[in-house]
Amino acid sequence: MKKVLLQLDSDKHPSAFDRIVALDAGADEVLSYGGVLPGEVAPLVHGAIFTRGPQELRHTAIWVGGSDTAAGEALLEAAKKAFFGPFQVSLMMDSNGCNTTAAAAVARLAGVMNLQGTRAVILAGTGPVGVRAAVLFAREGASVTLSSRSIERAQVACERLKARFGVEVTPVEAKNEGGVARALEGAQVCVTAGAAGTTVLPRAIWGKHATLKAMADVNAVPPLGIEGIEATDKGIEREGKKVFGALGVGGLKMKVHKACMVRLFERNDQVLDLEAIYSVARSL
Repeated sequence: MKKVLLQLDSDKHPSAFDRIVALDAGADEVLSYGGVLPGEVAPLVHGAIFTRGPQELRHTAIWVGGSDTAAGEALLEAAKKAFFGPFQVSLMMDSNGCNTTAAAAVARLAGVMNLQGTRAVILAGTGPVGVRAAVLFAREGASVTLSSRSIERAQVACERLKARFGVEVTPVEAKNEGGVARALEGAQVCVTAGAAGTTVLPRAIWGKHATLKAMADVNAVPPLGIEGIEATDKGIEREGKKVFGALGVGGLKMKVHKACMVRLFERNDQVLDLEAIYSVARSL
């Protein structure tokens, strides 16, 4: 029986990237729908779950994507609500690569040091990848700080994380080099999650940092988020710190993405969201 993936994308044009990865990971057919709204999800899901018997539903799965993470989360919830009884299929949400990227970044760092009891800082961390990395660090037992150029934005992000995930994250303002230096005081690990082409962490700060042991950047567009590293860095040591550039993180991200695709078709009762995806990342 063919493995069929239902691709629900919040953008007008469904992601070609997501479709190609799905096919490379073993899906036989990808049914792509773009511009999907939450109110339109149920009929699409019903089309997926009523065409095969309960014992065959593991051969069908749903992927939720798009560039808007909040929209993706709404589509995921709408899909879950459309299930009932044995009529369900496995789901994965990774809008804008938020979950696979955060999972890969934290897994890379967890692979070179024990995160339990460390102080972890996510610079420019109020975006989709940054907030998810904060959750994963907290789950690993780290004390987590999340920065933004606006303290109000950082506070709102941390409040939302506590409400949704039950994790305590400390907000901090870092709108200049002095703020970045203060945010990193006593830190052992750092992720930079700023906008593409924006340097967040100058070499003058991290190069001489006394306690910092490992760093990861998720910006592959020059100038990089961490000054003085290479996008291809994969656990290389620079100034006494283990460093992962965006492509060093991205290689694992792609492996995680494909591994999750394979897993979707193993059972019909899975929801691969942040923590399930991180579990896959740690297993690779």
